[in-house]
Amino acid sequence: MNTIVGTYECKVDAKGRLLMPAPLKKQLASSLQNGFVLKRSVFQPCLELYPMQEWDAMMAKINKLNRFVKKNNDFIRRFTAGVKVIEIDALGRVLVPKDLVSFASISKDVVFSSAVNIVEIWDKDLYEKSISGEDMDFADLAEEVMGNLNDDDNGIS
Repeated sequence: MNTIVGTYECKVDAKGRLLMPAPLKKQLASSLQNGFVLKRSVFQPCLELYPMQEWDAMMAKINKLNRFVKKNNDFIRRFTAGVKVIEIDALGRVLVPKDLVSFASISKDVVFSSAVNIVEIWDKDLYEKSISGEDMDFADLAEEVMGNLNDDDNGIS
């Protein structure tokens, strides 16, 4: 798994193309040949860009679900709804299909935000709203999610 780092801004053109920022493209260089999967986020009004290797790992997990359990089948259908295989062209552009542009309310300004091993693609206004902290206390969230982890001897979670 490659860890992706950074938050980058760009603009979308009239055809739905995003010019991937050079530092992000450099981090994803080893994935350029294999392509990417672009999908709707489960929890947020944004898109998720998976390098194909990460997508294959996710599909290996999902493929373990028993499809004769209705909830599993419903989950798989919703999780993979709108999934598109995409490539980054020679100029470093990502073409976002219209249905995904609509889902994420992408209008003009876009944010590429690293999320460990994938990249979230946000409309800038929605991204700013999501990180503003108005709907939650991040300190409480951090303590709840990470507070009980300490599996390293260095005292850092």
